[in-house]
Amino acid sequence: MRRIVKPKNSKARDLVYKKGRSKDNAIIKNILLDEQKRICAYTETYFDRTSKPEIEHFNPTLKYTKEDSYQNYFLVKAQWNNEIGSAPRWYKHQPLIHPTDEKFEQRIKYLDGSFYAEDGDIEAENLIKYLKLDDAILAIERAEYIQRQRNQIKDSGKDPLTHFNILLKEFPKDVYFIRAIQEEFNIQLNL
Repeated sequence: MRRIVKPKNSKARDLVYKKGRSKDNAIIKNILLDEQKRICAYTETYFDRTSKPEIEHFNPTLKYTKEDSYQNYFLVKAQWNNEIGSAPRWYKHQPLIHPTDEKFEQRIKYLDGSFYAEDGDIEAENLIKYLKLDDAILAIERAEYIQRQRNQIKDSGKDPLTHFNILLKEFPKDVYFIRAIQEEFNIQLNL
């Protein structure tokens, strides 16, 4: 997972998530799909036709309150939302670093397909557990994706940045696990 940057001029900024099937909820969902480049905020996997995107309220205790806002909305895969989104689970993992924290990537570290926190950084450790960033199956998928990309880069003879820029232009849904790409290949993708 990488730090989520919320655009200051987002069209979702003034919209409020409501109970039921609200027009605003659908608009928020579509805006987040565009802002997140059709990538799940937490798993960094691509939303395809078979994966259901849902608006996740990072702090579930704010849902349907006046304090709930755009800063609390993230688009995630339904499976992840169902596994993490309960108030008792939220309280169990306090305190947490927020996904938009300026120092997110300095505190949530990446190495060989896995995320970790420095010893003693309780907020970062709790976030990893809360969002299941340490999920073994997801870590394997990340590592296998990176290996496939290494093989494609080797076969193509292109440098990593050129390889991913071509994919972003021609096959954008083939570019996910953004944090892993940037760390493993020491490049910065322009999304």
